[in-house]
Formats: sequence, structure tokens, C-alpha cells
Amino acid sequence: MTLPDLLFYVFGLVALVSGALVVWNPFSRNPVYSALFLAVTILALSGLFVLLGAYFVAAVQVLVYAGAVMVLFLFVLMLLDLQEEARRRLRWAGLLTGGAAAALVTGLLLRALWMARPGRELAAPEMDGTVRWLGRLLFTDYLLPLQVMGLLLLAAMVGAIVISKRDLP
Repeated sequence: MTLPDLLFYVFGLVALVSGALVVWNPFSRNPVYSALFLAVTILALSGLFVLLGAYFVAAVQVLVYAGAVMVLFLFVLMLLDLQEEARRRLRWAGLLTGGAAAALVTGLLLRALWMARPGRELAAPEMDGTVRWLGRLLFTDYLLPLQVMGLLLLAAMVGAIVISKRDLP
């Protein structure tokens, strides 16, 4: 067994275990620990990207997700300061809405797989060792989805601020 094979198994095991601990954490009911396990999962995935030779994706994974997004998650979790009894209650409206959202995402995923027709040969992407083609693609063909994603992130940030605002007497 070579070193890349061993590293693949180590990074894969760390990603699977910490990903499971994000959802089901027997050590603590504190959501901050789940967010920290998510950061470990993201770092393990970036290690897998390095093994694949996708250094840019690994760097973006660490900088954007493990850096900025995880800091935002932890900031919101600490700002909300959820109490133990508030986390235990089961809200049926939230459960139904979450189930409907999961069904919608599953349907969209199945539709995308049906439309993609797996097994078809695709043209090899143009790669010259730089990210110029990625930037050109993002700001020409995918400009609208990029702007929509930015607006969604802005709306999520404003929503987190509004939810966490305490009522003043």
C-alpha cells in the first residue's frame, strides 16, 4: 500500500466519522460541537481534493468553507444562544417544511440525473494550469446564478441578524 492510498483511507475515514458526528453527536448536545465537526469534515475533504490533484479546489475549500462560512456558522450559533429545552422541542411545522424541502431537493436531483444521461462522453474541459477559464466561465455563462447565490447569502446574513436581535425593554 502506497502513501497516497493510506492517506486516502485516513482522509475518507475522518470525513465519514466527523460527518456522522455532525448529525449525531453522542458527546454533547451543543450545536457548536457539531459545527466544529463540520469544519473537520471540510478539512478532510480538502485533503481528498489534494490527493486528486485539485489544489485550487482544496484551497478554496479551506479558505471559503472552513474559514469564512464556518466562522459565520459559529457566530450565528453563539449569537442565538439556544437553550437546552428550546432544542428538545419537536416542532411539527418545521418538520413538515423540512420534509417538503428534502423531497423537493431529491426530486430536483433525480431530474438532473435523468437529464444528464450518465454514460455519455463529454468534451474535455480546456485547462491550461490557470484559473482564467474558471473566472471567464463564472462571469459570462454563469453570471446570473453567481449573483443569485450572492443575494441568497446576503438574505441569510440579514435573516440571522434579525433573528438574533434581542427585544429591548
